[in-house]
Amino acid sequence: MIHSTAFQHLEGPAELTEAFSVMQELRPHLTTSDAFARQVNRQFAQGYRLLAANHGEAPVGLAGYRFVENLIYGRFVYVDDLVVTSRLQRSGVGGELLAQVRRIAQEAGCDHFVLDTGLHMALAQRFYYRQGLLAKGMHFVESLEPALPSSPARTR
Repeated sequence: MIHSTAFQHLEGPAELTEAFSVMQELRPHLTTSDAFARQVNRQFAQGYRLLAANHGEAPVGLAGYRFVENLIYGRFVYVDDLVVTSRLQRSGVGGELLAQVRRIAQEAGCDHFVLDTGLHMALAQRFYYRQGLLAKGMHFVESLEPALPSSPARTR
């Protein structure tokens, strides 16, 4: 059966609960829909948006993105999360999601479209190249230990 894809930005608790299993395919460390909703709501406060690709009423893909501005790219859209359910990968839904976010970014006056993917994600990298994206750098990460409380003598 061929489905037509409808796109909608998710905002409410019921919509986030419905999308949880899709996001969990990309982010398996998210173990409960409540924790997912709390995290997404914190990110919403920082400008994060979550676009769903729906077949019927059910989300089959998600693109989480935000608008950013910096000295390298000017105003740009950064895609934090892009996932399509495993049963619909290679069906075109991922490309449709990227096209929707690209259109939204252009309408918002963005100069660039940016995302990161893991070095171990060869299939994702091939997909991004096919979508017209080019590898322009490497992303470096360091896990930080929690800061120790400052003693009064150290803050002077």
